[in-house]
Amino acid sequence: MRCDATRLAFFSPTGTTRRIVDNIGLGLGFAVAERLDLTRPECLAAAHASRETVTVLGAPVYAGRLPAEAVRRLKRLHGAGGPAVLVVAYGNRAYEDALLELCDLARELGFTPVAGGAFVGEHSYSAPETPIAPGRPDARDVRAAREFGRVVAAKLERLADLETAAPLRVPGSLPYREAGLSAGPGPITVAALCQACGQCVTACPVAAVRLEADGPVTEAARCIRCCACVKGCPEGARLFDHPGLLAVAKRLAATCRERREPETFL
Repeated sequence: MRCDATRLAFFSPTGTTRRIVDNIGLGLGFAVAERLDLTRPECLAAAHASRETVTVLGAPVYAGRLPAEAVRRLKRLHGAGGPAVLVVAYGNRAYEDALLELCDLARELGFTPVAGGAFVGEHSYSAPETPIAPGRPDARDVRAAREFGRVVAAKLERLADLETAAPLRVPGSLPYREAGLSAGPGPITVAALCQACGQCVTACPVAAVRLEADGPVTEAARCIRCCACVKGCPEGARLFDHPGLLAVAKRLAATCRERREPETFL
C-alpha cells in the first residue's frame, strides 16, 4: 500500500518512549508530517490522520497497563482507518496487558494496527542506589527500534491495502489487569539542594508541581508518580522518600537485573 508520511504521537514523561518512537520513525523512512508530544498539559485538542500516513503511537507502561492520563490524551487522535504502529515502553519488569490495551484503543480511535512492539526503557523508579534498566534505551535498543521501523515499512509496501491485512495480534489478557497505580505520595524537595529553577514545574505532565516561596510543592492527588520531575531536576533535589515506594524500587532492582530485549509483532 502507498504511504507517504509518518506521524509520531507519544506520551513520554521521562523521554524514554519518545526516543524509541523517534527511532522507529527513522526506520520507517517516510517524511515526518507531524510530531505530537502528548506529554504536556497544554497538548493539542484533537488531530486527524489520513490513510496514507503511518501513525506511531507510543506510551509507557505503569504496572502492566497504560497510564490513564496517556489514554485520555491519545483519545484526542482520530485514525481515519490509517495504519498504526503501536509502541509501549516498560521498565524491564513486564508489560502485561499494556500493548493489548493500546491495540484496542487504536482500533477504537479508527486506526488499523499493523505492528506492535514492547521496548525497554529505564524504569521511573531507577536511581543510583536502585538501578533498574539504567540508561535504556541504549545503542542496542536504538538499533532494534530502527530495524523494527524498516521491517514495518517493508510490510506496508507488500500490502495491497489494509483491508487484506490479517488482524494484528499482541500479548495480553481480557479483562485487563487492575490498574496498579492510584493517587499516592508525591516526590519531596530537598530544600538544601533546590535552586528554585522551576524545571520540576515544567517537567510535570499533569501540572501537579507549583513553585512557591519556600520551593516546589507537589499536589499528591494529581501526581502520577512518573518521576519526570525527579529525573529532570539538575540539582538532584527531587526524590521519593515514601517507604512503600522505596521498597518497590529496591525489590525491582533486585529482581529485574536480567536484560530483557524488545519484542515485536507483525
